Amino acid sequence: MKCNIGVSLAGIDLRNPVMPASGTFGYGQEYKEVYDLSLLGAIVTKSVTEEPRYGNPLPRIAECSQGMMNSIGLQNPGIKHYINEDLPHLRECYYGPIISNISGFSPEEFGRLAAAVDGQEQVAAIEVNISCPNVKEGGSAFGSDPEMSRKITEEVKKNTSLPVFVKLTPNVTDITEIARACEAGGADGISLINNFRALKIDLKARKPVTAVKYAGLSGPAIKPIALRMVNEVYHAVNIPVIGIGGISKADDVLEMVMAGASAVQVGTANLIDPWACPEIIQKLPQRMEELGISSLDEIRGVI
Repeated sequence: MKCNIGVSLAGIDLRNPVMPASGTFGYGQEYKEVYDLSLLGAIVTKSVTEEPRYGNPLPRIAECSQGMMNSIGLQNPGIKHYINEDLPHLRECYYGPIISNISGFSPEEFGRLAAAVDGQEQVAAIEVNISCPNVKEGGSAFGSDPEMSRKITEEVKKNTSLPVFVKLTPNVTDITEIARACEAGGADGISLINNFRALKIDLKARKPVTAVKYAGLSGPAIKPIALRMVNEVYHAVNIPVIGIGGISKADDVLEMVMAGASAVQVGTANLIDPWACPEIIQKLPQRMEELGISSLDEIRGVI
């Protein structure tokens, strides 16, 4: 059986459905020393804001059972550095689609960021991060408000001709309500999920293990919940869904596609094993053949 692992994502043709999640791959500079980045379906770059951000105080990363905690706080060099330095360096070693992740603290800032990214060579889409759990303003506070989610989506769409994917927080009562609001605002797709707000305690020190009390939980522990939310959103909207949460092997990709995902993002697994993405891509056709699956389209949303 010849298995087709190519997918179409809001008009963007991907050689496979696997891309690194924003914030776990930087701008590709470290990983280019490990493998040929052209193996990836696409690259989602780290969130960028208008001004440079140092992020949250240390410590801001900790291991936990079946995953990790992080409270990075949107550390990034700012949009000017991203456009003038990071994107050109990435284009030197990668020739596929780039999805630029942007994060702001007002609808207007999101719009300005979209305008700055629009038209940049090789950038095929924008991912709008309204779901970061580790900042005091904006972030998941935006993503938990349907009206604000719609306004931000509309502002981004006004300032770009690129497809727009909105990245949602799981820290809400009804994620389909937020997804529908983004669709109403003109979103071309939905990315989900981001991290869960969580707490880990150092018993000896009698305090949280991260400097910011509540950090974001990611990794295999959240995959069953991510699958449920992807499935809910798939049935609630008429735009593509990108599945994120605990993906570390080919079977996880197939589960996400069966739940309704058109493509997937690999996050925590990249930080554990830098070869995670190419290994998943390599094993995906073999697992499809073993399961009698000729293309991802035939299993998408069967649940």
